[in-house]
Amino acid sequence: MTFMIAQNTRPSDKWRTQGVSAPMFALFQSARKSLRSFRLPIMAPLFAIGLTACDTTAFTSLGNIGPKVDTSQPIPVALLVPRGSGSANDDLLAKSLENAARLAMRDLGDVKIDLRVYGTAGNAQTAATQASQAVSDGAKIILGPVYAEAANAAAVAVAGQDVNILSFSNNATIAGGNVFILGQTFQNTADRMVQYSVAQGKDRIVVAHAQDVAGQLGRNAVQNAIASNGATLAGAVDYPLSQQGVVAAIPKIKAAVDNGGANAVFMTSPSTSALPLLTQLLPEAGVTPDVTQYIGLTRWDIPAPTLGLPGVQGGWFALPDPASSGAFRSQYAAAYNDQPHPIGSLAFDGIAAIGALAKSGKSNALSTAAITQGAGFKGANGIFRFRADGTNQRGLAIATIRDKKVVVIDNAPASFGGAGF
Repeated sequence: MTFMIAQNTRPSDKWRTQGVSAPMFALFQSARKSLRSFRLPIMAPLFAIGLTACDTTAFTSLGNIGPKVDTSQPIPVALLVPRGSGSANDDLLAKSLENAARLAMRDLGDVKIDLRVYGTAGNAQTAATQASQAVSDGAKIILGPVYAEAANAAAVAVAGQDVNILSFSNNATIAGGNVFILGQTFQNTADRMVQYSVAQGKDRIVVAHAQDVAGQLGRNAVQNAIASNGATLAGAVDYPLSQQGVVAAIPKIKAAVDNGGANAVFMTSPSTSALPLLTQLLPEAGVTPDVTQYIGLTRWDIPAPTLGLPGVQGGWFALPDPASSGAFRSQYAAAYNDQPHPIGSLAFDGIAAIGALAKSGKSNALSTAAITQGAGFKGANGIFRFRADGTNQRGLAIATIRDKKVVVIDNAPASFGGAGF
């Protein structure tokens, strides 16, 4: 089973955060006169780091995986980072992940981590080799790698050796067995957004999504969230990732809203793709945000110029707990005189979870059963926990954009017994 989340790009390009230039936003902000000459960029969602997914059914019968550990001694942890690929972006990401991991180690008190760093070169075969080497070197758990294809390969390489993997991927198709993913998933975001939407009376939802695999996965997540949270699917409209495709979809979205009596439109495309054009053209077609709530599956505050777009004002989207993420960025900047990579915080989360588990003092602290304990963990971006299927659940805040500024309208939960769960 193979899913290409971002086509025709190198693995090192998946986490570029400044994919939209100021001139491009100027085009979106202009009137229809720009539509004939502008070509919509085709990019992956900002947080879509999953590249390829293989068949993980081989891992579903492994049961309660995990080595015996002596928590009174430093716990050997292997950190697999994409260093050595020849890409400056991968090297920057690798450095940020290692820095964040070491930052988390400072907060563990009596728990000691023996962190051993291995470069995967952003390559699946190298990741498999390094994972095997790490286990041979005594690693009791593997943190990383980043890309889903590499995580799959690492899992295959160490299958049957009682070692769990906490990957930085957000690709749910690779999760399960000995693989847990740390990246924020479409399903997690969709569930949070739909729960909030229903609570606000916006319970008849049209889904607008691109025809690429990322769009289809996003659509599936939203539809699952609608079905499980008491909302109604009022319609679904897909479109090719091109300017012409988006323009042609507008009257279809309008018809779906009218025919389904919808009071919300859930858009899966990110700010670096179709979102600006959708939010520009929908009001012109009569789907106005004051009547039909706009909801996003991705961060609408990234990149920063998105905040200035007229069409996103008043829209709803999810983001990590601002207090926690702000504290992490400040702590990172103080330690390293730099800002962390957008996903560098996932390494902090991984170490925080391992440290919290080790504090139990139990020999099975790193087992599957321990990792999936319901109370969860506190990380760089707030609370999170791992599900039995290898995916995760994160406590997210709901935000809107008012006067070109981000405003939190529903705080991230402080525990898994609170709102949003």
